[in-house]
Amino acid sequence: MTARTVSFATLGCRLNQVDTQQLQTVLESRGFRTVPFGEPADVVVVNTCAVTARAELSDRQAIRRAARVNPRARLVVTGCWAQTRPDDVARFGEVDLIVGNTDKHRLAELLEGRVAERVHVGDVARARTLDVAPLARVHGRSRAFLKIQDGCQHRCAFCIVPFARGTSRSLEPKVVLDQARLLVGAGHPEIVLTGVDTGHYGADLAPRTTLAALLRQLEDVPGLRWVRLSSVLPAYFTPEFIDVVTDSPVVAPHFHIPLQSGSDRILRAMRRPYNVAMYRRVVERLAAAIPRLGLGADLITGFPGESDADFRETVRLVQTLPFSYLHVFPYSARKGTEAARFAATADARTVTRRARVLRELAREKNLEFRRRMVGHVEETLVLETRDRATGGLTGLTGNYVEVRFDGPGGLPGRLARVRVTAAERDRTLGELTAE
Repeated sequence: MTARTVSFATLGCRLNQVDTQQLQTVLESRGFRTVPFGEPADVVVVNTCAVTARAELSDRQAIRRAARVNPRARLVVTGCWAQTRPDDVARFGEVDLIVGNTDKHRLAELLEGRVAERVHVGDVARARTLDVAPLARVHGRSRAFLKIQDGCQHRCAFCIVPFARGTSRSLEPKVVLDQARLLVGAGHPEIVLTGVDTGHYGADLAPRTTLAALLRQLEDVPGLRWVRLSSVLPAYFTPEFIDVVTDSPVVAPHFHIPLQSGSDRILRAMRRPYNVAMYRRVVERLAAAIPRLGLGADLITGFPGESDADFRETVRLVQTLPFSYLHVFPYSARKGTEAARFAATADARTVTRRARVLRELAREKNLEFRRRMVGHVEETLVLETRDRATGGLTGLTGNYVEVRFDGPGGLPGRLARVRVTAAERDRTLGELTAE
């Protein structure tokens, strides 16, 4: 009997990609065979994002493409847009199943049961536990991603994510450690811990625990070289947490600490749980303790109420802190959030100009950061993808810089020591060394 086929289109964040890998694992255990998105398949799953209006546009385009290239397939739409706006998704007549984040774990059951109902979207606000997901397939990837937390306890004025993901829920430490051992045993020396509100890890568990305690336990996993953290809010960088991440031999020297604005007035309007002084203290302590710290942040420009003076404060703060990269987003109003009721105070042209200024500043700081790495030997994880232009290898350093270099074909998935030889505007070059 020929196995049923399934393909996936994943929009949005890294957590969505992990969710897709878990869905793929479950369906393959039920006899499905995964094929690339765009090829003929019996089932097509579109895992959506809802964080911005642009993300929603991408969702719509992916659904239309799936329906066009696979008109006979059962078309499933899941993810954050399906959870927050199921009625909008239902307007696509080609969609056979709409499955919210609360019901993702039931996808195999829904496909096999041929249920009559089209929409399966439960109340995510009622979710209190994080399901123990099957170990996601990560074949062909050097790095492995491990979801340790979902949901968020904060209610930032601009953010739709709590409505899509629910309250903060953590995976039990024993489960995290078991999965980490399996991933390392499968040949993945780097594990990325993912979540929505990762710094809140463990606060909902009984007995209560912390992300710092989990990191200490992960140090004992044999063969684990790097634990990389996804986004962590500055408010979670307690003295204990800072001591752990600056001292641990396995925590990667790279942190993504969301900023959003360099103006305290705008941070208050956004309902962010920190101010500029707290942010600066955290970054300066990390930078003092970790040589060549990789530091990333998110920035939103054009938030309602942002004046030219507020924007200048953001620019000045970015100029003075040691960022190695930035993710810059024009503000996007999301229906159902507090900020969606605020009146816009900047026209589209002004917001576009501000975003352009921040992105150019980000490019300058990234180039400056990489130039300071020239001459240093960095331990890198060799990625599975080769450089398209040269066919050379690409390695990811602990501080999150991709370095291109020549080397033998057996290196992908392994650690290598690479001396950085040049930092150009769009690439970093290196050479293998035995040092």
